Amino acid sequence: MKDRLISWLNQLLMLNVFFVLLSFIWFAIALFGRSIGVPLGFDLWYSLWNPLFMPAIGILMAGAIISGLINQISKRFKSN
Repeated sequence: MKDRLISWLNQLLMLNVFFVLLSFIWFAIALFGRSIGVPLGFDLWYSLWNPLFMPAIGILMAGAIISGLINQISKRFKSN
């Protein structure tokens, strides 16, 4: 059960990492486009910042902390 939960959490975090990275790449391209006067979706990206990208970053951070805690707790139980 624990292994299945950890596996599921790791897969979710992996997908979330790729989503956050793609979001950052979109941000960088859109910001560059805005600086040269080409509309590449910066306004859309900015409108999605609060409802989509901030929670994704928060889930990524929380999931990394939870995964680390689960690993530390399981190591302590195995050593005892």
